[in-house]
Amino acid sequence: MTVLDRAAGPGQGSTSASSAVVRYNFSTASGVAAAWEAHYGWLDWAGHLGQDVGELARFEKSGLVMLDVEAAPRAAWLPLFDEAGVPYEEWDSATLAARVPGIDTGRYWPPKPIADSRFWDDAETTLGAVYTPDAGYVTDPALAAVNLANAAAAYGAEFRFRSQVTSVSAKGGRVASVGLADGTRIACDVVVNAAGPWSGALNRLAGVGADFAVNVRPMRQEVAHVAAPEGYAGLAIADMDLGTYFRGEVGGGLLIGGTEPECDPFQWLDDPDDAAPHPTMAVFEAQVTRAARRLPDLTVPNRARGVAGVYDVADDWTPIYDRTDLPGFYVAIGTSGNQFKNAPVVGRLLTTLIEHVENGADHDAEPVRFLAPHTGAKIDLGAFSRRRSPNTGSSGTVMG
Repeated sequence: MTVLDRAAGPGQGSTSASSAVVRYNFSTASGVAAAWEAHYGWLDWAGHLGQDVGELARFEKSGLVMLDVEAAPRAAWLPLFDEAGVPYEEWDSATLAARVPGIDTGRYWPPKPIADSRFWDDAETTLGAVYTPDAGYVTDPALAAVNLANAAAAYGAEFRFRSQVTSVSAKGGRVASVGLADGTRIACDVVVNAAGPWSGALNRLAGVGADFAVNVRPMRQEVAHVAAPEGYAGLAIADMDLGTYFRGEVGGGLLIGGTEPECDPFQWLDDPDDAAPHPTMAVFEAQVTRAARRLPDLTVPNRARGVAGVYDVADDWTPIYDRTDLPGFYVAIGTSGNQFKNAPVVGRLLTTLIEHVENGADHDAEPVRFLAPHTGAKIDLGAFSRRRSPNTGSSGTVMG
């Protein structure tokens, strides 16, 4: 197996800017089941890698609180938790206040720009939450990618960095080779497009996508980094009510991102290379001020600090793990800022899919099912099909 990466090393693209939250809240049974299966890989990261790769990324089990929100009512996804076996606690507003000291339990829906005077209106009602104790975050997402690359190399994978694919050729009705910017051509029987925000461009090079019912686009995103309020327990909080999420990190910091509220402009890109690499004060102030509305003891600094990256966004914010109409050309795309958590399982999903299709299975007519080794779940990979009807249950945000 040969891995081609235009960067200088593994995890140096958007992975390095990931908040690396490991959670299980998704709007499809397959999405929840895949995330729950993947969490066992994070729990035993060394065992998952199967090789001594040196310093390891660490999973911090902080727990996650999903605040109630009209766009993703708990009644819509808790049955999926029950089906997958994800442990959870349902909290009313009094329990939320007791378990997360200092939190404002007001309901402010819908999210508003911070310049809108209504943003500061007092809440007329309160909200509750669902707590998942097994959720958390990975302390160093870039190191996790390095760990995976080193383990794969130990199993025989060859990595070629600073290698940009400029062409995909077919012969006899199936993929045959890829060409690189330096003129190199690599023969292949199978190609997996896992190019992140460049995945749409790579599909166009291969001439695939005409039969996709769900498409992908690159979107620039920012994550703010500030000091956590004194005494903050480090929980991850998903707050679509205000349009933000945040999580603590080792050392007392707080990472704060956005959940694409309709009131904010989306930073769509024609070319991911055009993404400005540094955080902006406008986005920083909006994200941190929203988090400070929820955590009143949080200070909003007057200088932007954080990271910027690019999401590979599918129309319904659900990934596409599938074959294409070019035999031998597969895709693992549209990860929409929410699939880092599934790193321990996505390769296995694709391996299962490729083995079945290459041996004659008609995945489009009868979707392949993946037997999850840890949970025993039979995950319907049709939920990630390029031809699926767009997921109407999606929140339409990074939450998926």
